[in-house]
Parts: sequence; structure tokens; C-alpha cells
Amino acid sequence: MNNLSPEPEPLLFGWGSPWTQKSALLAFLALSLFAHAICFYVFQVVYPPTVTLLPPPARVALITPASEEGRTLLRWIDAEDPAVAFTTHRPADTTLRALPRVEHVPSYQAMEPTLKELPPVEVNSRTPDSQPPGPVPFMRPESAPTAVPIPTSVSFSSDLDGFGIAKLPSLKFVASSKETPEAIRFRVGVSRLGEIRFCFPMNSSGDPALDEQARLYLTRCRFPQTAPDDGKSKMSLTWGIATIEWGTDIAFPQQK
Repeated sequence: MNNLSPEPEPLLFGWGSPWTQKSALLAFLALSLFAHAICFYVFQVVYPPTVTLLPPPARVALITPASEEGRTLLRWIDAEDPAVAFTTHRPADTTLRALPRVEHVPSYQAMEPTLKELPPVEVNSRTPDSQPPGPVPFMRPESAPTAVPIPTSVSFSSDLDGFGIAKLPSLKFVASSKETPEAIRFRVGVSRLGEIRFCFPMNSSGDPALDEQARLYLTRCRFPQTAPDDGKSKMSLTWGIATIEWGTDIAFPQQK
């Protein structure tokens, strides 16, 4: 037989002494108070209190005519016042006259108007004509507006501005076909005396006859001014570009 006594069953409620829990709670409270006291001491001693600076007092500056700057500013304010600029002023030499209140009297009450008699009614029993006599309208065809001819123009590049405006001979170009020619450009060499010594075509107008006529025309052009003497030889040339814009004054061959 086993003589050992059985283990007691655990109780449903804890009947131990609560003094252990109360002492632990009191110890934690005391420790918290001590820590707070140390923190307050450290922050009070190490970090000084924040000093709040008050804003400066408001100042008011009075504009008075006692100084020259004040008088200048007051005159400028009076001159730039929008209320004065948009105000209608009556001239000084005019006098204010109030109009009298006059009751309106219609003219037919003072004088009775004379009525005119109606003309007698004439009844025309004739049948109106469907085509009464009248002036015959003349229908003239509108003439087409005449086209303004566009002249042929010659222009030179800015490299030749020192020679002045060129004297151009009379224009007279005859095309060999009905095709509209294109503008043609030439590389020209101008001597110190204002004469065009060399003329080389840079493109074609589409008509060889017009190209040759334009080249001969440019060789007859002369400039009124001579180049300044800078020590170079008199045979030195100034190169530029001449452009001929064709107009409507070109003579085209007549169709047989």
C-alpha cells in the first residue's frame, strides 16, 4: 500500500496576501517620482528658459510741410490725385443759372390748325398696260481692269554700297520664248573707277538670249563714286552680286 498522501487540488481563487503586489506598486511609484524629479532638475539647470522678445513698438511718420521733402511729396500727391483728375470743373467765368420751370403748352391749344381738304377721288377704269413706255436701259459690258506693268529691277549687294547708286541704261530685253524667265544673278567685279569689268552668271533664267542681254546690260552700268585710295593698285576689284528681277516689260516673240 502507498502511504503517500494525495496532492491538494488548487483553489479557484487566490487567497495569498496582497501585500507583495502593493509593495511593488509603491516601489514603482516612488521610482517614477524620483526619475521625474531628476529630469525636471536637469532640464531646469542645463537648458535656460526661453526669453521672448517683444516686437518693437509701432512708429508713425507724419508728412508735414515743415521740410522740403514733405512739401515735395504733398505736391506730388495733389498732382496725382485721381479724384481731381476725373472731376468735371466748371469754368471760372461761367455763372450758374437755374432754368425756370415752365409748364408745357401744346401748340394746337393756342391756335387751331387749318385742315386741308382731301383731293377728289378719281376712279380709273382703264386696264393698266403691262409694258408702259419708259427709257430703254443700255447694257454696257464691264471693262476689265488694266493690269499695271511690273518693271524689271536691278539690285546690287551691300558689298558695292561704297560706290553709290549705279547709273542704269535704258531697259530693253527681248525674250526668245514665251516661258516666264527666272531671276538671274551675276558675280560682278567693279574697278576703283566704278566700272564693271567682269560679269559672271551664277545661274540661268531659262532663256540663253536673255542671259546674254542681261550680261551686256550690266557691263554698261556705271557707279558715280570711286573707291577711296587705300594704297592698293588701281587695278584692284571689288566683287559683289547683281540680281535682275524680270518684270512684265519684256518683249516676247509674236506668234505667227
